Amino acid sequence: MRRVLRIGHRGAAGHAPENTLAAIQKGIDLGVDFVEIDLRRTADGALVVLHDASVNRTTNGRGRVDRLSLNEVRKLDAGNGERIPTLAEVLPAVSSRCGLMLEIKAEGIARQVVETVKAVGFRGPAIYASFLHDELRDVRVADPKARLMVLFSRLPRAPVARATKYEATYVGLRHDTATGRLVDAFHQAGLLVCVYTADRPGHIRHALSVCVDGVISNVPDRITTT
Repeated sequence: MRRVLRIGHRGAAGHAPENTLAAIQKGIDLGVDFVEIDLRRTADGALVVLHDASVNRTTNGRGRVDRLSLNEVRKLDAGNGERIPTLAEVLPAVSSRCGLMLEIKAEGIARQVVETVKAVGFRGPAIYASFLHDELRDVRVADPKARLMVLFSRLPRAPVARATKYEATYVGLRHDTATGRLVDAFHQAGLLVCVYTADRPGHIRHALSVCVDGVISNVPDRITTT
């Protein structure tokens, strides 16, 4: 049976508040191969795990995270009493338990992300992903051996050439843009293909039918190849 990576989106956001330690622990409990998290930086330079530019949607606070201090961010409720964790808190929670996919959501933070991963001594596979493709160049400078994922929201005119330009290992596609022909083209270029964010059983089945290498899902327990 072909091996397909099971990747928990924002931890396992279908089961616990997204990007919190509870969601990450749930993903690990479900046996995922990777948990995926989103990274931004506070006004005072701390790397925190948050998807949006503001804290409005996911917490009881308001404001742009890059205008809030870490102390202000720590006081917010991210759901069910959970807090917004720092990258430094997430790394030991995941280390040696599963892989970590680190999505860089803000410009200018890539090198700090890599340096933090190195400083903590993370044990396990790490994938650095971003829609901000130039951030991946900075990752490569900071760690020449890093595994990179070029994320596409909309497919560019020459997606394979675009991904290989950044010396990526992986490409991340919206689940509704993945076709057998496109996946095969990436495979021929030596790239592994993951799709996001496939939650419905039909979407997961389609992803598997076009031979993707990984599925990113809020409910990773639904991903099965049997």
